[in-house]
Amino acid sequence: MTPHHLPFYIAKPGETVVLMIVMGVFLVLAVLGIGNVYLRLHSLPERMAHKGQKLQFEIVAVLGLLSLFTHIHLFWIAGLLLALVDLPDFTTPLSSIAGSVERIADNEDPPTMSMERAALAASKPASAPAKEARGHV
Repeated sequence: MTPHHLPFYIAKPGETVVLMIVMGVFLVLAVLGIGNVYLRLHSLPERMAHKGQKLQFEIVAVLGLLSLFTHIHLFWIAGLLLALVDLPDFTTPLSSIAGSVERIADNEDPPTMSMERAALAASKPASAPAKEARGHV
């Protein structure tokens, strides 16, 4: 009952519509491919910050999640800029200094009376220690 001049993509009654199946497969592959590209582009700042410091990586990751869920692209741009900048490492030198000072403090003998204090104590009159003992300074 179908006319003979119909195009090939129109199925005859009772036959499978091949073009619809091809387009359905193409649509699924296109959605998955575009979604994959979008998520790879979206995670670009996190992958860039992964080689840096842990705190910088965590801040960039939070900015990426905020931009993903709020659709505010300024968060993604801020995360990208933060991933591109190398933050100076302040904690390593400070912890090294603290460790060195602690080692020096552990190796020192108890403080001794300095020369100035010894001279000052020698120049005090003999009644001065008695006043200090009574609490009258």
